[in-house]
Amino acid sequence: MASSNFSALIHCKCPRCHEGNMFKNPAISKKFTEMPAHCPVCGVHFEPEPGFFWGAMYFSYAFSVGLTMLTAFSVYFIFNNPSVLVYMSFIVPVVVLFSPWSLRYSRSLMLHLFGGLKFDPDWKNHDIKDLIR
Repeated sequence: MASSNFSALIHCKCPRCHEGNMFKNPAISKKFTEMPAHCPVCGVHFEPEPGFFWGAMYFSYAFSVGLTMLTAFSVYFIFNNPSVLVYMSFIVPVVVLFSPWSLRYSRSLMLHLFGGLKFDPDWKNHDIKDLIR
């Protein structure tokens, strides 16, 4: 069980119960994007409205820019400002390798911040109609 909202966000757990996984498969798999429609523990619906996770693209873009900048600065200082080809040979693989985590954290941030779901430690005592929106 996750102990805080931040911990639930980082571990991609349900915002309501902090126990259910938001993704069906591990990040390193062919099906890393698959999410269940409902939390496997508390049953809350993960997608508040159709197309909700399109907004996660903004977070994903920010993660990609951050990775690009971090990699570019590292290459600059390690190799003393090499050619553009050297920059690209490092930046492209790093961004591609981190894309599964970028997608997961983007969706997790989107759901935790804008999904309208708040942590409810007493979710087991609610009527099922209150949990499924």
